[in-house]
Amino acid sequence: MKVNILKNLNKNLFQIILVYLFLNFYFSSFAKPQKIIIKSCYDGDTCTSISGEKIRLACIDTPEIRGKRADPEKALLVRDYLNDLIAGKEITIRRITYDRYGRTVAELFKDNKNLQKHLVDLGLAKVYKKYAYQCKWSKN
Repeated sequence: MKVNILKNLNKNLFQIILVYLFLNFYFSSFAKPQKIIIKSCYDGDTCTSISGEKIRLACIDTPEIRGKRADPEKALLVRDYLNDLIAGKEITIRRITYDRYGRTVAELFKDNKNLQKHLVDLGLAKVYKKYAYQCKWSKN
């Protein structure tokens, strides 16, 4: 009887340690900014890293290339500007969460400049009010 209790205790302790290690590893990527290289940007608010991570730029909305509300001319202008700015370059990412499509929602920085704020300041993007709480600069 004592042996069974000890086996169950060891098994439960082992499972708790595994869950702790997994969660610690998983959330550590959200804890601090990291360096990545952007492969390309599909549009003004969606990019892909060279490792294949799909990234949704947090707190902004840019014109759509396709769809009912598409503005392809402006959308391509924003996409091309963003690609010229960061494609093939190392940037800093601050991961926030994941969206319903499985993309990483994050803030991107180049030379300590917040790229989302930069796009808004240039009039190429708008603050996405529904999600503005995720970024300090967009809460105003």
